[in-house]
Amino acid sequence: MRKFCSTILPAVFSFSILLSTVGQLQSNEHPQVKTNPKDGLIYVLIVRGSYQMGCSPNDTKCSEYEKPAHLVTITRDFWIGQTPVTQAAYEKVMGTNPSHFRGDQLPVESVTWSEAKTYCERVEMRLPTEAEWEYAARGGNPAALYDPLDRIAWYKANSGGRTHRVGQKQANAYGLYDVLGNVDEWVADFYGFYTADTNSLHSQQNGFVPLVEGAPDVRSVESNQVSPLESSSHVVRGASWDNDANSVSTSSRMRYDPGNRHQNVGFRCVAN
Repeated sequence: MRKFCSTILPAVFSFSILLSTVGQLQSNEHPQVKTNPKDGLIYVLIVRGSYQMGCSPNDTKCSEYEKPAHLVTITRDFWIGQTPVTQAAYEKVMGTNPSHFRGDQLPVESVTWSEAKTYCERVEMRLPTEAEWEYAARGGNPAALYDPLDRIAWYKANSGGRTHRVGQKQANAYGLYDVLGNVDEWVADFYGFYTADTNSLHSQQNGFVPLVEGAPDVRSVESNQVSPLESSSHVVRGASWDNDANSVSTSSRMRYDPGNRHQNVGFRCVAN
């Protein structure tokens, strides 16, 4: 079983297309991509749809925090970073680099949740909801991993105890790199438990809301951006260079204090 670690603004996506659209198919062979001139990073179009969020079928390593699996519908297409935000991009936008491991094309890390949110807003984007993140990370694949782990992720057994240049491992079917391993990624949501009843609101204690402006996800479990009474922790997804193999999965989720800095936590941005 995986261990669970404790520790939005609407965006106008107005940047021009600097890379040619290379296709409409949702695959890593023909992703529709754009470059945001504000940070120089590539963003990939993710087409709306439905999927099972949470513990993957036949995954015996899920923690209770990944259950129950539940149907989620993403109601609008969105753009998401092809890779985590790099240090070069972060320094261009924010004028500083808080990272412990240094390198222009390494993922930025040691950023707080608020700093990640501010970066995304400065490039006219936002942090993804947890449901958007998992939908994109799965790439249409219901399995816990979309290929053998060593091919797709930097994790404890192969990372050498540090981050690595983004985009070196195999992309998922949507053309996204490093969605698993390398760095955990902040999402917009506060932490909350999943529920089997996806058509009703959670209690105020869990703080779930059915709709978020700029991310109109229709199921109540899709976004948790109201601070729950029992915790102010935010969710990180994807696992990192410091996680063992059992902790790396498209459904794995952890919670961190949003004000803390971690050498294993970065982020990527989205926009509709």
